[in-house]
This record gives sequence, structure tokens and C-alpha cells, in this order.
Amino acid sequence: MPGTELELLKTLHLLAAAVWTGGLIVLAFTVSAIRSATDDRSVLQATARRFSWVSWIAMGVALATGLRMYYIWHAEPGPFILKWNLITVSILLALVHTVFARKMPPAVRGVTQAVLLVLAIGIFAAAVALPY
Repeated sequence: MPGTELELLKTLHLLAAAVWTGGLIVLAFTVSAIRSATDDRSVLQATARRFSWVSWIAMGVALATGLRMYYIWHAEPGPFILKWNLITVSILLALVHTVFARKMPPAVRGVTQAVLLVLAIGIFAAAVALPY
């Protein structure tokens, strides 16, 4: 059973991470295209709201499956702590962005989004490069 559970966890974990990271990349290009096409902020806000709930669900699934896999594998704490710290910073930035995005100046909002994207790619790279 643990082997089957582990395979299921890995699959769900990778799918959730791909949805989150890939979604950020697609959202970055989508926001850029929307800004070029219209000045109507309601289109941007609707796009962000639609992605937001998908993003938070994917993040929750990735966290839950990652913690469970760590528990099953009894992995070394070093790589896990690094990944956990990167995820924590990403979650905090995403939360700040979600709560305060409407009140942020466009430049600050853009920088926050860029940092989130870089962190997401960094976490994905760390997940691939570091041992379990």
C-alpha cells in the first residue's frame, strides 16, 4: 500500500505544482495581453479572480501531498527545509498580493507578480534538483 500511496501522492503533487507554476506563467502572458488590448481593469480583475481560486487549491494540494511524502520517505531535513522556506515566502507574497493587489500601485503589483513567478520557477527547479 505505501508504494501505491506514494505514487498517487507524487502524481497529485506534480499536477498541483504544474497547475500553480504553469498558471502563473500563463497568467503573466495573459495579463500582458489584456493590458495591451484594453484599459478596462474589470477584465484584469475577473481574470485574476478566476485564477486565484485555482491557484490556492493547487497550492494546498501541493503542500498537503509534499508533507505526506516527507513523512512517508523520512527524507533528509535539509532539502525539505529549503523547499518549505521557498514555499512559505511564495505563500506570503501570494497572500499579500491577493489581499492588497487592488490597493497597490501598478508598479508594485507588477514587481510582486514577477517575484512570485521567479519563486515559483525556483521552487519547481529545487523540487527537481534536490533529493526528496
